[in-house]
Amino acid sequence: MKVVKFFIFIFLFNLIHGQEIPKDYFASPLDIPIILSGTFGELRNNHFHAGIDIKTQGRTGLPVKASADGYVARINVNEFGYGKVLYINHPNGYQTVYAHLESFSPNIEAHVKKLQYQKESYVIQDFLESNKITVKKGEVIGYSGNSGSSGGPHVHFEIRDSKAQPMNPLLFGFEEIKDNIPPRINGLWVYTLDENSQVGGIQGRQRVKLNSTGENTFKADPIVAFGKIGFGVVTDDQLDKAVNRNGVYKIQTKLNGQPHFGLIFDKFSFGETRYLNYLIDYGFAKEHKTKIQRLFSKKKPTQIFDTNVGNGILNLSIPQATYQYHISVEDFAGNKKEILVPIEADSLAITKAVPSKTTPYHVLANQPAAFEEKNVDVYFPKGSLYEDAYLSIEFHQNAVDLHDYKTPIHNKVSLGFDISHLPQELKEKAYIANVMPWGPKNYVAAKLSQDRIVAQINQFGRYEIAYDKTPPTIKPKNFRNKQWMSDFRYLIVEVDDEDTGIDSYRASVNGKFILMEYEYKDKTLTYDFNDGIFQDGKNELKIVVRDKVGNTSTFEAEIYRKN
Repeated sequence: MKVVKFFIFIFLFNLIHGQEIPKDYFASPLDIPIILSGTFGELRNNHFHAGIDIKTQGRTGLPVKASADGYVARINVNEFGYGKVLYINHPNGYQTVYAHLESFSPNIEAHVKKLQYQKESYVIQDFLESNKITVKKGEVIGYSGNSGSSGGPHVHFEIRDSKAQPMNPLLFGFEEIKDNIPPRINGLWVYTLDENSQVGGIQGRQRVKLNSTGENTFKADPIVAFGKIGFGVVTDDQLDKAVNRNGVYKIQTKLNGQPHFGLIFDKFSFGETRYLNYLIDYGFAKEHKTKIQRLFSKKKPTQIFDTNVGNGILNLSIPQATYQYHISVEDFAGNKKEILVPIEADSLAITKAVPSKTTPYHVLANQPAAFEEKNVDVYFPKGSLYEDAYLSIEFHQNAVDLHDYKTPIHNKVSLGFDISHLPQELKEKAYIANVMPWGPKNYVAAKLSQDRIVAQINQFGRYEIAYDKTPPTIKPKNFRNKQWMSDFRYLIVEVDDEDTGIDSYRASVNGKFILMEYEYKDKTLTYDFNDGIFQDGKNELKIVVRDKVGNTSTFEAEIYRKN
């Protein structure tokens, strides 16, 4: 008996620690054919995509089912991010995640609604004990939607390991997902990586011309280079029956037949996800809205890097030496595109150099730094930048031009303004705005403490003190004052705040709290009459909305109803 228990333990240990990935344990959360609009590890804004996005035929309200037996470990309801989301823990140590739901199954919905009314808040987070809500494989746990920061109806589905690290769901089977289309190659770039490097006598980034040599192969025009160089590729993948351009699964390079660099999207941790900005050419992405995946890296800070091969940097130091540089781009189904780049090492005269620039503001990647002028101070904690840099900073009264928005920040930078010189009425309405080069001012979350306002920022650019003196607007959307609404299911109002945005809201009927759902995408607050708070006859509705500097608006109306 002890031997049996020992082998059961070893089996479970191997499963949990990823040494054996079960291929038929998890089922699709939807009964419709699986067509993906997003794949694991895709290069999103500031993060890798942590799951797969399953199309729902452009509809909401499709039954979403538990992928395996387990229990609901966590429920989140939020206006942004994953919106309405369930986390289910399974006996084999994995966790599945179901995000952007429209609603939950009746028993889960009742639990959530009770908690929301207890807390008098639409936004809730609940961690549950294992015996609270158990589910069986195939049991309906919710309905597909478009909640949170979703860009259209779909189900975001994740599988996480015992360390809460997202893994590629396709590793677990799901063979019904078909992909017979190879990745696309949309461009190849070469980079010089130090002050002595050059490609054809030119320093910096250059596009490399590609010539098709077969259905899935390209050959670049030969390049002449010297010193340290690296390459970057723009690529995506398309699955069967979908028009979406998704991320690829694997990129590998070889130099003269020897493995040189590799990326594979099997697993990463959420602590690693912002390193996406180190993997891509961040400045090019900001300027051209296109992500070049760099095929070189001085360090390998995430699990997607193949640690068994080199760093992808080519050191061409022998004149007249020739090289064959090979790139293979692969999707999860094994479809490939390949690029061959012939290279000759030769030190040509540099005709176009990258100018070196020094400023008084030198920040080392592995050390903190602080600068202060006028009424503005900036603090860079250790690890704020990926590489050492001389920054361009211009301090003004109540504003700062903080370097270039095309340079990435990793760990957040502290930006503070002394506002002691402002009149009291302006202090109360002041906020920090990020002013984009094309004009708009975006509110930045900050803390006001006496005469100082401080924000934690994650991108460079212009920041200034701005003022919001205008309260939010509240407008009835599907009713008017003193209207009978006996035949209505929902009561909807439109709320907006142009400068800083909606911070909080509270709705009540006859002095009693009612739950309204905020949908920022269409600027609405919605109440479901099925909650049963309205009484027969006359009801006094009151809605109070507050923006992010404290301006408040109140809306009141009489609503008549016969239940």
